[in-house]
Amino acid sequence: MFSILYVLVTLPALILPGDTVVRALILSYVKSMRWSLRVFAGIRHEIRGRDNLPDGPFVIAAKHQSWGDGYLIYPEIESIAFVTGDHLEKFPFVGKILQKLGAIVIDTCGGGERKAASLAEGLERIREDGRRVLIYPEGHLAPVDYHFRYKAGVWHMANGMKVPVVPVATNIGLYWSQEDHQKKPGMAVVEFLPPMEAGENKSAFMSELTHTIETATARLVAEGRNTAVKPTVLIPDPAKGEVANPVSGHVS
Repeated sequence: MFSILYVLVTLPALILPGDTVVRALILSYVKSMRWSLRVFAGIRHEIRGRDNLPDGPFVIAAKHQSWGDGYLIYPEIESIAFVTGDHLEKFPFVGKILQKLGAIVIDTCGGGERKAASLAEGLERIREDGRRVLIYPEGHLAPVDYHFRYKAGVWHMANGMKVPVVPVATNIGLYWSQEDHQKKPGMAVVEFLPPMEAGENKSAFMSELTHTIETATARLVAEGRNTAVKPTVLIPDPAKGEVANPVSGHVS
């Protein structure tokens, strides 16, 4: 309901020059969703590691356990953009809002060359604007205790922009898992970790990034459960349009 309301409220602002009004409305929407999670679902939140956020542009590489993790991250980063597939543009007016927000919209229907071109175009715009950009390296919503292979797009992005990468861990999946409508009360934690330089060795960087985020995420999950730390387990990517459900041995 909040989402539909804010889309309608934002529409008149799309004709205004600049993005100040649209960004203010979206920030208000995100904060409203945070409030709703706390009041109606009992999900409080704690943000750690704000001092790890550099000045100037950087890439945020975040663990993606839930639809809700974006609500926790977005208000913490000034001048933030994000990477998304063009599937969101099928919803009425959402494409125009994404343009105003400076999102990097990847062409998922035009083949590898078109994907690369749309990413390059988006990076150039982000670099000129001096923004920070949020990306989920796994590319999918991961169930708690598991992770997918981290994709190298984050390395290409950081090298292309010549900026550091800030890894982000979370345990929000304990309370709002993936796309579930059911939620559990608790303290969802998002932790910004020390920034990393992409460097020239893609393989070494991706291995270090995966280890850094997954180790911190396992620690936060153990903290939320009050149990010993258990390393996350690598699982195959789900098929397009499906959600991983390793507990039952299949994807749904």
